[in-house]
Amino acid sequence: MKKLLFVLGGIVVLMLVAGLVLVGLAPQDFGVEREIEINKPKAEVFAYVRLLKNQNEWGPWVKKDPNIKLDYKGNDGEVGFISSWSSKNEEVGSGEQEIKKIDDGKRIDYELRFKEPFATKSDAWITTEEAGENKTKVKWGFRGKMPAPFNAIMLFVDMEGPISKD
Repeated sequence: MKKLLFVLGGIVVLMLVAGLVLVGLAPQDFGVEREIEINKPKAEVFAYVRLLKNQNEWGPWVKKDPNIKLDYKGNDGEVGFISSWSSKNEEVGSGEQEIKKIDDGKRIDYELRFKEPFATKSDAWITTEEAGENKTKVKWGFRGKMPAPFNAIMLFVDMEGPISKD
């Protein structure tokens, strides 16, 4: 009986050590960037993407839950504006995004604060650049951090896949 307990204890210790090694080896940072070309002048495109309320027309969250509750604080398109959402749909959850910085005509930086189904904070941005006559290249980017021990998941799951769909 002592031998069996010793072996089982050894297996548990090995599993714990292996788990700690995985957590230590796994990256904590993840991100994705996507781009699209739009057949409109850069100034017109930037004026549109600058407004967070316009994301309801093309973003995935409202499509996933037509009953989503939306709330806004501040002046849309200006630093400090906050767009928040709340949904009973677990894929949507609840959270908010805030405009943190605007480089007029070029870039908008946001802070995303997810509250449910789990709390996390990430940085996101949209950039615009001319891509020819009346054409604009729009890039959307997102960077996040997966804290230990949850970062071990990133050794087995490609975080870019689920994020890039959104």
